[in-house]
Amino acid sequence: MTSGNLRLYSFWRSSAAYRVRIALNLKQLAYEIEPVHLVKDGGQQHTAEYSELNPQEFVPVLLHGNRILRQSTAIMEYLDDTWPEHPLLPAVPRDAQRARAIAQMIACDIHPLNNLRVMKYLESQFGANQAQKDEWMKHWISVGFDSLEKVLANNPSTGSFCEGDTPTVADCCLVPQVFNAVRFKVSMKPYPTIKRINDECCEMEEFKNAHPSAQPDAE
Repeated sequence: MTSGNLRLYSFWRSSAAYRVRIALNLKQLAYEIEPVHLVKDGGQQHTAEYSELNPQEFVPVLLHGNRILRQSTAIMEYLDDTWPEHPLLPAVPRDAQRARAIAQMIACDIHPLNNLRVMKYLESQFGANQAQKDEWMKHWISVGFDSLEKVLANNPSTGSFCEGDTPTVADCCLVPQVFNAVRFKVSMKPYPTIKRINDECCEMEEFKNAHPSAQPDAE
């Protein structure tokens, strides 16, 4: 589909950038990747050039022509508003609200406690070693997944995916968070519904092509 010159500033392992890559693929929009290494050279997100694009110095940033788009969930809704085909939100308002709520449980409540700047602060201010940082990650992911599993399990609105039988913004957020959980050795046994939905998503080419290992800057 014609996208009008989309460029995504992304880091291969960033959960937020991963969400947007999935969304772009589901929308069948062509885009270019502009890698921003969050660790190399002290973090390329801290350069003056990138800071002009995003004063928060986060990824992702999506450029659409001369528009600068920030914040992954807002970017996904912009894509839906701009290109209505292959919607990322259900048409029924209550279903759309549920998809948004699940997405926000992950993007607003789980992920922020486990991102790079929090890990760096724990190390620099409190002397946390790698084992302690890993335990922090596992704890907060598990706390979040405990609630998320209850929301998803045995709910008539849960289908093949988080909301119904078509991927939504909720699934765009779920899969990167499961990737992080597995990376930090969180057992998925207590979360059979989360695991089932993640496995269903990961069979789709749109999700496979967004995976960190498939990115041009993967290490």
